[in-house]
Amino acid sequence: MLPSGMDLQVELSAHPVRVLVTGATGYIGGRLVPRLLARGHHVRCVVRDPDRVAGRDWPGVEIVPGDLADDSVLPAALEGIDVAYYLVHSMAEGDAFRERDRMIAEAFARAAGEAGVRRIVYLGGLGRPEEVHSRHLVSRHEVGRALTEGGVPVVEFRAAVIVGSGSASFEMIRHLTERLPLMVTPRWIDTRCQPISVRDVLDYLLRTLDDDDVRGIYEIGGRDVLSYREMILHYARVRGLRRIIVALPVPRPSLSSRFVDLVTPIPYRIAHPLIQSLQTEVVVRDDRALGEFAVRPMGYDEAVERAMARLGTDDVETTWASSLASLSRGQPEGRQLSAHEGMLLERHRSRVESSPERVFDVVCELGGDDGWPAGNALWQLRGLLDRALGGVGMRRGRRHPRELRAGDPLDFWRVEVIEAPHLLRLRAEMKLPGRAWLQFEVLPDAGGALLEQTALFEPRGIIGYLYWYAVRPFHRFVFPGLVRAVRERAEGTCPGPGHR
Repeated sequence: MLPSGMDLQVELSAHPVRVLVTGATGYIGGRLVPRLLARGHHVRCVVRDPDRVAGRDWPGVEIVPGDLADDSVLPAALEGIDVAYYLVHSMAEGDAFRERDRMIAEAFARAAGEAGVRRIVYLGGLGRPEEVHSRHLVSRHEVGRALTEGGVPVVEFRAAVIVGSGSASFEMIRHLTERLPLMVTPRWIDTRCQPISVRDVLDYLLRTLDDDDVRGIYEIGGRDVLSYREMILHYARVRGLRRIIVALPVPRPSLSSRFVDLVTPIPYRIAHPLIQSLQTEVVVRDDRALGEFAVRPMGYDEAVERAMARLGTDDVETTWASSLASLSRGQPEGRQLSAHEGMLLERHRSRVESSPERVFDVVCELGGDDGWPAGNALWQLRGLLDRALGGVGMRRGRRHPRELRAGDPLDFWRVEVIEAPHLLRLRAEMKLPGRAWLQFEVLPDAGGALLEQTALFEPRGIIGYLYWYAVRPFHRFVFPGLVRAVRERAEGTCPGPGHR
């Protein structure tokens, strides 16, 4: 089934093939799989955590659990495969990731040759090897070479910035432009780049299945060659914004990376290799791809407009929300503060001596006329403040005292996702300098259950960060108490709603 609003022209393939997709939980892989299915191909995915794809509407996809770093996984993953898409790589700092990525690629290439795979399709990074100074881009080229060592023909696409809703590069540009009327930037802001729409990248990847003769390295890019300064200003023009950019010498890329981590959803571990890459000119110098593939890439402004249209209608295929299911039996109980893909998180975990079904039922009874079992006065005060600011406040209550369904209002929350008896995610609809969610996950655990409660906040600008840290003292009282109350009610040591 195609994702809603998917605008790629899709036709059934005259010759369906057996395809392996690695990196299926990633940005490109998660969009490639449904398009392969729409063309009638047989798709297999190898993923480390099958739960990450359990909720996707991918009928007929075969899932092989495992890590590509484990050689024992490769024979089962590659058996009977015609074409393998290699879409995995590390974004960690340090030199270790280069060696790890190269070794995994070499093992994959050998296993593919032994399995009789006809072709490997790889998405790497643009840039002339002799001019590349970024360890991230150097590693992408090394992986491309390693994949050829198993004797299987390789099609390597090299792309620069991919423009699409949810892509790391685009989100970095989007949030910097939206939040900063005046930008003081490093001098790499004037480095040239040839951005390409995610739609066109996917089109290239798909069309490798139409011609058995294509192989080698193909440089791909959009119609426009722009500096990063021009990309920001073009984005601003599309959005009707006025932005001023001043370029100054910044001695260390890590400083820019820390700033990006602060004001955008892109965390430092991803921002740092991206910032390093921005110092290298990445433009297409060999345009063979235009002659050998029936793809006519769009311009940058059109790609931005399409991405913004997706964001405006919440029609984003691959997004940060797909990685929210994070509960692990190996993680400790108690309180944890962290950041994830630009989200500020506060998690509380607890083991409950009751069935997952009972725990989930208790979670679904929270709020409404019976209030919140921890810090209810604070919840009501927050509701009154929201009403004073013109928000919905706590007056909406709930549709049913015990049952919830997707879309239901729950005080100043809205039920965004409910998957009984494991997951409930509430989206805040009160006035906030950002976006907020409250999520509950429940898993079975040796006759009992594990409960994880996560508060998530995506701040909007500096005011959003100040708000989060201002309310944290209240969180220290409310959120642990909420987990404790759910546990006690589920275990029967504390009366629940209707018994007080």
